[in-house]
Amino acid sequence: MALEDICSIQDNRKWFSASSVEGASATIRRPFPLAHGTTTLGFIFQDGVIAAADTRASAGGLVASPTVNKITPIHSHLVATSSGSGADCMLWERLLTRELRLYQLRNRRRLSIRGTAKLLSFMLHPFKGTEVCVALTLCGWDTGAGSTDCARRSQDSSCLMDDSSSVAVSSQGDTNSGPKVIYVCSDGARLQADVISVGSGSPYAYGILDSGLRGSLSKDEAISLAREAVFRATHRDAYSGNNVDLFHITEQGWKQREREELKDEYYRDMKRKALTVEERKRVTGFKVPT
Repeated sequence: MALEDICSIQDNRKWFSASSVEGASATIRRPFPLAHGTTTLGFIFQDGVIAAADTRASAGGLVASPTVNKITPIHSHLVATSSGSGADCMLWERLLTRELRLYQLRNRRRLSIRGTAKLLSFMLHPFKGTEVCVALTLCGWDTGAGSTDCARRSQDSSCLMDDSSSVAVSSQGDTNSGPKVIYVCSDGARLQADVISVGSGSPYAYGILDSGLRGSLSKDEAISLAREAVFRATHRDAYSGNNVDLFHITEQGWKQREREELKDEYYRDMKRKALTVEERKRVTGFKVPT
């Protein structure tokens, strides 16, 4: 290099080579492992999709922040719940939002939620086996043929987009409109279901969802069920807690409920239990000895 010749520097690049130092590693690792934990969920019912999550960010046994946003709006009809490394999730949500906006500007329509999940899976797959830790649940509503997946080609190979047509439809003519809940993780895996819960508190949330979820739920019942699932998970899981965020997605778009503090729900639950005990005592005539 010219600068090296002027300064009479010879082979000083070895100072900056990690491989030249005995015992050094080219990859800088954390001094100790950090456990990640959260509770996020999304499910479909007759009036749309509910997405809910707690707001605690943890780093091992440390509560890093009690007021994190784990549900991020991607566009008017799609939100993403995040689980994993906070920095990684924020980065990939921003990248996904950018790519969807560019797609909409180029094609004058939104990419479908299935197409969005496929795009995100393709973006994340090269990082399989690395320390990237991202688990996003896409909760949204596809509106009509203008936002459907691309048609399959004559050889039945799938694609993300087809520039030869301004409006693409599936080979069966299905518009694929309606609510969708799709899970995408950092190794490129994709899972679609009517109910998905992710995070260290998900086993507790599934216990509530499996017992109370049904397609005929009203909006208020679905919101109450989601709040109950997050509350029960945060009550048992040390990595989840503080508040609950909740989004309701319909054909008209998403709406966010005001953030609620979970300790209020805890005291309401304790009061309900006390009233239940008193009612049983009254009915059975049981008297507590003094």
